[in-house]
Amino acid sequence: MSFLTTVLAETAVLAEAGHVELPMPTWAYGAIALAIFLALGIVLWTWRDVANRHQAKGKAYAAAHGGGTHDSPEHGGH
Repeated sequence: MSFLTTVLAETAVLAEAGHVELPMPTWAYGAIALAIFLALGIVLWTWRDVANRHQAKGKAYAAAHGGGTHDSPEHGGH
């Protein structure tokens, strides 16, 4: 038998055996995925612009500990 014939025969046997019931309705999988993406989106939204909110604090720390800014020639200009 060829591979295609074997696959078709197995498919026919599985089709006669019936299908497996899902543990919940299909729309519930979509709802769960939507809830997860919504939660991750909220987490991402809370971290927006964090670097700019603390820019002055970072500059004060760098100045107090002898660190240069990114615009300094020691940094390499990149």
